[in-house]
Amino acid sequence: MSADAFTEVTGSSWFGRIGGSIKGILVGVLLFLIAFPLLFWNEGRAVKRAKTLKEGGGAVISVSVDAVNPANEGKLVHVTGTASTDAVLTDPVFPVSATALKLQRQVRMYQWQESSSSKTRKKLGGGTETVKTYTYKQVWSDKLINSANFKQPSGHQNPGYMAYESNEQLAREINLGAFILSPALTGKISTYEDLPIPGDFVLPDSLRDKAAVHGQELYIGTDPASPRVGDMRVSFRVVKPLTVSVIAQQTGKSFEAYSAKAGGTIELLQTGTHSADAMIKQAQASNRMLTWVLRVVGFVLMLIGLSMIFKPLSVVADVLPIAGTIVGAGTFIIAFLLAAGLSLVTIAIAWVFYRPLLGIGLLIVAVALAVLVIRKLLKAKKK
Repeated sequence: MSADAFTEVTGSSWFGRIGGSIKGILVGVLLFLIAFPLLFWNEGRAVKRAKTLKEGGGAVISVSVDAVNPANEGKLVHVTGTASTDAVLTDPVFPVSATALKLQRQVRMYQWQESSSSKTRKKLGGGTETVKTYTYKQVWSDKLINSANFKQPSGHQNPGYMAYESNEQLAREINLGAFILSPALTGKISTYEDLPIPGDFVLPDSLRDKAAVHGQELYIGTDPASPRVGDMRVSFRVVKPLTVSVIAQQTGKSFEAYSAKAGGTIELLQTGTHSADAMIKQAQASNRMLTWVLRVVGFVLMLIGLSMIFKPLSVVADVLPIAGTIVGAGTFIIAFLLAAGLSLVTIAIAWVFYRPLLGIGLLIVAVALAVLVIRKLLKAKKK
């Protein structure tokens, strides 16, 4: 690994900062408005998913994978067995093959990567000075990094393309006992393990003078111990036959997503042996986690939006840096409280719509927060 850095110092006048902050209000308003439908939609999505899984938990039946029972056609079934195949997957470029559910080629290229950090210092009179440092280091990346967009591309040029790219082969038919896994369920299997380069591996003619087997991978370059920009590493992974548990609708000899009366669908796969109840509980836990993640996203969008809307106040006060810092801290607290209160109000309204009993209680808490914010604003105005 090697690294270097480039530092750039820029300044911004007080009037320039005011103009920029005023323009930022438009972006802030947009983020602020986006947060409301996101939060409302998320609560509806969470409720529908929860009802769907509850309905599925009461409808699912566990069946054997040894035979397909036509009586279960269209029903939500739970099966556990070994996902297997007779297919021999072969990489389309390199002479590597394996009997597996999936064969994946991983390609990484040694390239320059740019990262940046900045520090801004307020100056008397409202202006600022920003010191931005661009750091360049060489890394292995599975994506092509466009060095033309670097702040200092000179001396940090990357190749314009990757001669070889990552690739994945899937077995056309994967059996689960007497059943056949659907492509959607196959896509949920991601238990990969490394596939060493075979002992009888023969390099393609175009690479015989450029590449060599190094450990469990193919190295395209001069010296693996001293890589150069443009060198590549090619490795392989496979998903071998393994035990899986599935909950989905039985359709013929295969499966498809089960449509619940609640409006959602169920199509679950987990590696290993799991009961239907455990799989439903895991899906419910995942739903709760996603719900909280999206709630936080909505709140953060609202907080950023309000902070950008209030930004001109702190910029104006920055004529005296200490005054701008105080005003900035105050507006952030107000933005935080407003975002928290409005997020709770939005979630509460959604709950009143989707879950009335819980929604009313949350609405009371949100109103209390809103009152607190109004009181703080009134005190600030008096001061």
